[in-house]
Amino acid sequence: MSHFSGGKTFGLLKAQQREKLEEINKEFMEDQKYRDEEDLPEKLDSFKNKYAEFDLNDQGDIDMMGMKRMMEKLGVPKTHLEMKKMISEVTGGVSDTINYRDFVKMMLGKRSAVLKLVMMFEDKANESSGKPGGPPPKRDITSLP
Repeated sequence: MSHFSGGKTFGLLKAQQREKLEEINKEFMEDQKYRDEEDLPEKLDSFKNKYAEFDLNDQGDIDMMGMKRMMEKLGVPKTHLEMKKMISEVTGGVSDTINYRDFVKMMLGKRSAVLKLVMMFEDKANESSGKPGGPPPKRDITSLP
């Protein structure tokens, strides 16, 4: 069995996953429940990109390890127990992986999930690194030139 670097297969997998995420985004776009959601297309697009940053397993779900790595990358490492709690909060305890639907529901949901906070936290972290997006950070007087 020839085993090549896997880079190409991986790229293909990612592309297929993105298509799958696209499909799911369409479902949310057509869902009456989210009709009044502001900027839904933009939000879904950013969720898709965000989700694709995780290390997804073969099913295209975020598993515990993928989640753990993401947290570490964000500088908010979590214990195994905390991770379990987060995932069961998102999935309602029925799964130990988070699929994209769960992810979007959580991000659009009104109840504040831990992961949602982390995402917001990450966006803030990204902003502070000078990446455009969102309103400019408010400066206090002392930092004015």
